[in-house]
Amino acid sequence: MRIGILTSGGDCPGINATIRGVGKTAINHYGMEVVGIQSGFQGLISKDVIPLKQKSFSGLLTMGGTILGTSREKPFKKKSNETEIDKPALILKNIKELGLDCVVCIGGNGTQKTAAKLAEIGVNVIGIPKTIDNDVWGTDLSFGFDTAVSIATEAIDRLHSTASAHKRVMVMEVMGHKAGWLALFSGMAGGGDVILIPEIPYSMKNIGDTIIQRLRKGKLYSIVVVAEGIQTDGNKRAAEYIAQEIAHETGFETRETVLGYIQRGGSPTSFDRNLATRMGGYATELIATKQFGRMVVLKGDRIESVPLQEIAGKLKVVTENHDLVVQGRRMGVCFG
Repeated sequence: MRIGILTSGGDCPGINATIRGVGKTAINHYGMEVVGIQSGFQGLISKDVIPLKQKSFSGLLTMGGTILGTSREKPFKKKSNETEIDKPALILKNIKELGLDCVVCIGGNGTQKTAAKLAEIGVNVIGIPKTIDNDVWGTDLSFGFDTAVSIATEAIDRLHSTASAHKRVMVMEVMGHKAGWLALFSGMAGGGDVILIPEIPYSMKNIGDTIIQRLRKGKLYSIVVVAEGIQTDGNKRAAEYIAQEIAHETGFETRETVLGYIQRGGSPTSFDRNLATRMGGYATELIATKQFGRMVVLKGDRIESVPLQEIAGKLKVVTENHDLVVQGRRMGVCFG
């Protein structure tokens, strides 16, 4: 069999480890031929592929980013200024000409949605979920999340010292447009006093009261962790807006920090390396047994798979009864 691997959407720690997991298993165990499709789905449109051999996977386990490059090309989404080109038909034609028996699509929600549509038109496809946001439906965890949580938690740890020294309120913004998993997990791990996520409405009065009560108890600084996707006035970043509102509500000196793309870079944690390796290997097993149109998932401690059609277009979000939210509230953390 000849398989292609592509990486699409935002970069994420662990992508290269996944490419390695797929490629080494395919070549060593199943005797498959492997090619890398460059720049996501754009590579399928332009037939931009490279051969992947044993030596191609050396050093990938610890490397951030993606050796195949990535893009946010959505072949099923027509742009108003585009010429009349049938991208899905062109992809089908190119896959046939390249002799690909299956395409492994490594990516987040948008990638898995596109993979499901490719499966509908007859492409043999396997999806592997990656995102630091941990919002892909159907899997307990996506690789990249653990690394991002570790990076954000370390940043919060460092904010504690400067907040304490200056007796300030420190607001730190992490990624998460629609889902607050990263803010929740890093905020709890870093000892955040206020954690704001898109799924839970907040009141500036409640936030202000929480910070004032902490001062009355002798706690001279506070740490506020916010997801970038929380509701604001629409004109400012989440951290800037919340910092200004806290200063207005309490009169306390407040500073904001935006962690930004640092969360997506660098070497993956050991957990993400192992998860990526397991998911990559299992994807190759699905190909070998011709179980196409599925996405690899983590369920508990087991690697399994679910039909792409079941997860396409869905989003996994934090609920108010999540145990970290419940326990955080019991400990006095303000969620809004």
